[in-house]
Amino acid sequence: MSARSGAHRRPDDQRRVCRILRVTGPLVELEYMGGVAMYDLVAIGPARLPGEIVAISGDVVTVQAYEYTGGLAPGQTALPRGRPLSVRLGPELLGGIFDGLLRPLSGAGDWLLPGARGDAAEERTWSFRPFVARGEQVAAGQALGDVRDAGPLRVQVLVPPGGGGTVEEIAGAGDHPRDAAVAVVDGREVTVGALWPVRRPRPVRERVDSREALSTGQRVIDLLFPVARGSTVAVPGGFGTGKTVLLQQIAKWCDADVIVYVGCGERGNEMADVISELSELTDPRTGGRLADRTVTIANTSNMPMMAREASVHTGMTVAEYFRDMGLDVVVIADSTSRWAEALREFASRTGALPAEEGYPAGLASAIAAFYERAAAVTTLGGKRGSVTVIGAVSPPGGDMTEPVTAHTERFVRCLWTLDRDLAYARHYPAVAWAGSFSRDVPVLAAGHRAAGDTGWARRRERVGAVLAEADRLADLVDLIGIAALPARERVSVLAGRLVREGVLQQSALSRRDAYCGPEKTAALADAVLTVADRCRELVDSGVPAASVEEVDFGPLLRAREDTGPQDTAEVAARRDAVLGRLGDVRP
Repeated sequence: MSARSGAHRRPDDQRRVCRILRVTGPLVELEYMGGVAMYDLVAIGPARLPGEIVAISGDVVTVQAYEYTGGLAPGQTALPRGRPLSVRLGPELLGGIFDGLLRPLSGAGDWLLPGARGDAAEERTWSFRPFVARGEQVAAGQALGDVRDAGPLRVQVLVPPGGGGTVEEIAGAGDHPRDAAVAVVDGREVTVGALWPVRRPRPVRERVDSREALSTGQRVIDLLFPVARGSTVAVPGGFGTGKTVLLQQIAKWCDADVIVYVGCGERGNEMADVISELSELTDPRTGGRLADRTVTIANTSNMPMMAREASVHTGMTVAEYFRDMGLDVVVIADSTSRWAEALREFASRTGALPAEEGYPAGLASAIAAFYERAAAVTTLGGKRGSVTVIGAVSPPGGDMTEPVTAHTERFVRCLWTLDRDLAYARHYPAVAWAGSFSRDVPVLAAGHRAAGDTGWARRRERVGAVLAEADRLADLVDLIGIAALPARERVSVLAGRLVREGVLQQSALSRRDAYCGPEKTAALADAVLTVADRCRELVDSGVPAASVEEVDFGPLLRAREDTGPQDTAEVAARRDAVLGRLGDVRP
């Protein structure tokens, strides 16, 4: 089958050219052009800078540019593209680094030149293998074949949404360019790559409830505040509380098939660290590089403001592309506060009526629309896939009542609040057990019961109760001292310390402790609870609380770092050793 282009484009000289009237920062006013619509893409000026129509008023069209507009001047021309802001999706995404408009950054030098298209992927060919034959009937979302040289995952070529019918032509096994047609279905060409508008969610057959938890490898999350596949999480925290490190750990160790990491308005050195670490980390699934199944969208604070606004939608579109193949995808957005600031800056330039702290009145709707795209679904092709969204929030001054944090908390299923006091005490991850929640717990508890783990909900409940009791007594200890408390309450304080230091604390720099498997997490929690129960039995039998407190609990507290990520046997051995020492305590 010959390679034919799947993109039906008209040449530039057939489009209606218009003139630039005024340039104000990223806003460009154009003379009205007939036949355009809101959010259509426009190429501005001699460099063909990408822009998006955001207002049509009388004979003036306002366009927001996604590039630096220096050098643009009234009288220069602009060309309508006849489609909304869209990105080209394809097998080249895996392992790639892109800007907010999905243009490749790697190999492009220090900066992308204004108007750069980033079409290097068009020159590469991909090894396509067909799944269907000519004359077969296929439906929307069904796989026509796959690409075998895109990395550790087989990237599928799907019948586009709204398509389906008879396979009139299908390419044979072999190498094909990204934009070459590999099939014709009911008169419609299907290419290896797929163009899709970033602000339009890709359709699915139905949204479903997921009973399966996303394993993050972080004990405080997996034990106390778990997240279901296809759910949503917000991670609010002030400066220095460890947001970026926590998100990097989740990107490294969670059991998703594909990671989409969106660096939205963050510092360039942090993004460089993320990219460097991902490229060096070994993928536990494949033995290759973890970066090979990661898509990194880097739109740092020194890049154009409106490209930052588009980057979160681009990340979601990439995630939905892989979800439609039946994969589990995690989108990590760091941070949504910088995205909201871009919305505020744009609203002020367009003269929109400001609401709280200058943010646009539609801020809540924008945040809700972003998180709404997360879901566990049955795809058009009948597969099960999911997109889980984890968004960092950076409240100025740590103010958790500011608009972005307050609105985000309304729309997410899980909240992992990072506590400044825990961070300053060097307790990481600094997830506050008193200020966090997970609305996914009931459905995940049912999933654990169905899988045979009947003790999961009880374990989580007991750990939470120990922490709550220890926090209640903390103020009394500060006021009157530990020695003034009754024996059982002194044991409660001890139990809280054992849970914090032996279970919840976790070192991202430790080779053994950076990741913890679900079995080891359960073993550590059960070990600490068993030891705490034994301490209560001793003081109830008349043993002085001071004698119990003098026991060396070190082997149990060090078990999290001294044992491997899956080593439950050694955890049990250390639990038994501490129980033996407690057995030697006498009244």
